[in-house]
Amino acid sequence: MTTPIRVLIADDQPLLRASFTTLINSTPDLHVVGEAGTGHDAIDRTRTTGADVVLMDIRMPDLDGLTATRRITTDAHLAHVKVLILTTFEIDEYVFEALRSGASGFLGKSAEPGDLLDAIRIVHRGDALLSPAATRSLISRYLARPDHGLAITPTRLDRLTEREREILTLVGTGLSNDDIAGHLTVSPHTVKTHVNRTMTKLDAHDRAQLVVIAYETGLVRPVRP
Repeated sequence: MTTPIRVLIADDQPLLRASFTTLINSTPDLHVVGEAGTGHDAIDRTRTTGADVVLMDIRMPDLDGLTATRRITTDAHLAHVKVLILTTFEIDEYVFEALRSGASGFLGKSAEPGDLLDAIRIVHRGDALLSPAATRSLISRYLARPDHGLAITPTRLDRLTEREREILTLVGTGLSNDDIAGHLTVSPHTVKTHVNRTMTKLDAHDRAQLVVIAYETGLVRPVRP
């Protein structure tokens, strides 16, 4: 029998945490291993519960969700942990910062129950960025602002092969491995291998950070409003 995905819920609203716990525990392949009401609690309980995925609210008392996410994703002992950001408004200026902090994706709190369960599974696999169209829109809007303050460092891509750079570009536009495989006429397995090598070379936590890097380096250009 497959071990259930271990989920930690970090949100300052007890009623919301209880609702998420009931929903997540209703399916056999997911299991809530703990709850946290503050940012510091989220970090501590991620370490002690052995969580695989953390559902992280952005606005948390004592330590905001962005900082908590950054501390979790930069902790070498928590390298396997994926963070899924929960936000009241899916298009939120803080979500981009969350992705830069190492979050694997984001989901609006108004999402359907089934979407939340699928989001946890997707983030745990690391196979695809959540809501790619919405994420592309978000990043494009953020980068289109004159004060976004990101340093464009295309030399960061010098360590990539021509094929890896091509695949990074396609990942940055939100395409899945299957979509990329069809575009390049190669197997999905080949694409996955290139994606994994690209993440290793660029020290990317997961696919979400590859999208951010593609934008930061100018490999993919934001769509201007």
